[in-house]
Formats: sequence, structure tokens, C-alpha cells
Amino acid sequence: MSVLALPGCGREPAPTERWLGPVVDVTAPAAAGARFPHLAAAPAGAPVVMSWLEPGSDGSRYSLRYAAWQEDRRWGPAAEVAAGENWFVNWADFPSVVPLDERALAAHWLQQQPGGVYSYDVMTRLSTDHRRTWSAPVAPHDDGTATEHGFVSIANWQGLPYAVWLDGRNTASEGHGHDGHASGHGAMSLRGAALAPGGARAGSEIDGRVCDCCQTDLARARDALLVVYRDRSADEVRDIRLARLEREEWSAPVSVHADGWKIDACPVNGPAIAARGDTVVVAWFTAPDQPRVRLAFSADGGRSFAPPLEVASGAVIGRVDVVLLADGRALVSWLATAGEAAAIRVQPFTGAGPAGPAIEVATANVARSSGFPQMIEVPGGLLFAWTETSPNPAVRTAFAALR
Repeated sequence: MSVLALPGCGREPAPTERWLGPVVDVTAPAAAGARFPHLAAAPAGAPVVMSWLEPGSDGSRYSLRYAAWQEDRRWGPAAEVAAGENWFVNWADFPSVVPLDERALAAHWLQQQPGGVYSYDVMTRLSTDHRRTWSAPVAPHDDGTATEHGFVSIANWQGLPYAVWLDGRNTASEGHGHDGHASGHGAMSLRGAALAPGGARAGSEIDGRVCDCCQTDLARARDALLVVYRDRSADEVRDIRLARLEREEWSAPVSVHADGWKIDACPVNGPAIAARGDTVVVAWFTAPDQPRVRLAFSADGGRSFAPPLEVASGAVIGRVDVVLLADGRALVSWLATAGEAAAIRVQPFTGAGPAGPAIEVATANVARSSGFPQMIEVPGGLLFAWTETSPNPAVRTAFAALR
């Protein structure tokens, strides 16, 4: 991939074109061969953290590593959370390291089980002492089935790390895979639990039937923790839904929008969410008639949503992210395509529609090995991370000032 300059060189841009400064490459702290970066921030001032997978010299061993973003707009030194030879490594279901506050971090990765390619567990570790020590690895689920457990999101909720994940305990006869699903008796479910050093506290089922391998995402609204995910109805409509965790109970899920996308396989393309107070935004990919990226605003903490805005359509493959700024603008990123080529694009929106033009952040490709580009707000601007696939895998990062 290569970082691109802003459009409009040689003329004075219109005011709405000046919403983002030049995209500047930042040296990533990851070694050659690293892939699948993940960006995360705590709600109260802790540095943004990027995590990634780094292969060993023989390709059989992987390590989960991370680094913190510095005030001088550089990455700090890389550190390791865990390493192993029996990890499940997948372009769509990738690990994370999430800052919870100034002292604490939560991390997860996926560990292969005997019994099948898509039999694997979520493993978690916690650090509460400025990353000097980590708890022993434990799984947040206790069903013991040789099924898929993954697509994890973690956030700080009421002082504790809270994780949600797709849970395959009811799919033992179904044989799931990340390219779709085979029909059977059980369905993938969405579950959540608070994490603790010795294991998760009692978990809850959030939704008993969800899409098999689309990413989840979490955000904190004023009075609730919100999860967004792709649902799966009995007749294979796979639209986006949201549930709210208030105190210790999950609400009944609500529809973000009834796209009516009926598809007999998982599209492997999850939604993204951001929130400030009672304002919530959700971005997602859908294709009931043609590929589309959409964005919806909520003014009541995710209880209901306004009709969605069309972000892009046609030559798009989704893989979205979203940031909600303090001034109310929602910034949506997605992958646009042109044949085998692709570009990471970002555009600002308000509830009334576009608030500036789409800007290309970097060139890319449509290969699954390119993973899911990441975007997050940092002091002064936006930070981007993605996997470069040619000639060899590498993690790339870039910064652009907000205007």
C-alpha cells in the first residue's frame, strides 16, 4: 500500500475539502511479516494502543504484540502479551490489546482446539500494573465444546473489562467456517461476560441466533454499554442489530435498519460503532441489491435510529470503521474497489448528510490477507493502520491532522 496525498493539488480547496490534512506515513513498530493491526483507546485519557500478530521465523509460532501511541506522534516500544504454536490465525478474526484506563490492559487471542479447523477458543490475559505483569491465560467461556469462539470485542464497563464474542456452543453439528456456514441444528450465538484475572464472571446470552463470522463492536454511551453485530433470522436475513447492557442485564436487541439483506452465507463484514453521551453512530456494509456502506445516527443512546445515510455504493467491499468527533461529525472509513485494486477511503458526515468529500488514505487490494483497516481519533487528528500484503505482509500506519 502507499499513502496518498489529498486531492485538489494546484487550486485553493473549498472549505469542506480542508477537513483533513495530508496523510503522513508513520513508522510502525511491528517486525517484517506482521499483520492484522487493531487500534483501541480507553475512554479516559490512556494512550491509544495498537496490537498485531507477528509470526516466528518458521511460520508455525505467532506472538501477540502491542505498542502505545506517543505524544510526539510516534509509536513507543513494542511489547509481547503472549506467544504460541497452536493459535488460530485468520484474516477476519484477529486478536486485540485494549487499554481500560491509565494502568490496565485486556488482551485476547484465539487458540486452536483439536477436532477441526474452526474449533478454537478465546483466550484472555489482563494487566493492572502498567503492563509489568499479565494474568494467566483463561477463556471467558466455559462450555468446553470443540466449536468456534471468536470475533471478540472488549471495553471497560463499570471498572471491569467486559468482552462479547460469537459463541458456537450450539453449533456442534453445524461445521461453521469463515466462508459461510453449513446448515444444521444449532446456531451461532452472541454472548458477553466481565473478565477477571482468574476467569470470566457469569456470562450472558445476548442473542441466540446471529451471523456466523461477522465482527462485533462495542461502545460506551451515557448509561449503557452497546454492542453491534450482524443478526441472522430464520429465513437468512442478515441485518445489523444493537443491544444495550444496563447495570447487569442486556436489553432486547433493536434493528439499526431493516436492509432486508437475505444471504445464505456469512458475508464476513461486521459493523462499527462509536458513541458520545446519548449520540451513537453505526456504520456497516450491506448488499440487498448492490454493495453499500451505510451510516445511522441515534440521539437516544442506541434505543432507536434515524433512517440511514448512504456513504458509498457500487464498487465497495465494506470493512468499515467509524469515529464520532466531539463536534458531532461521524467519520466513516471503508474499502472501495476498482478491479483487483482497492483504496481506503474516509469521509465525514452529520445527521444531515456528507460534511466534506471522501479522501483516499492509502491504496490497498481486495485480498482477504489485507484484513480490516483500522481508524481511531488521537490528539490532533486521525490514526490509521492496515496490513500491506505485497510483496510481503507488513503493518502500516499513518496520521492525518483534523481541520
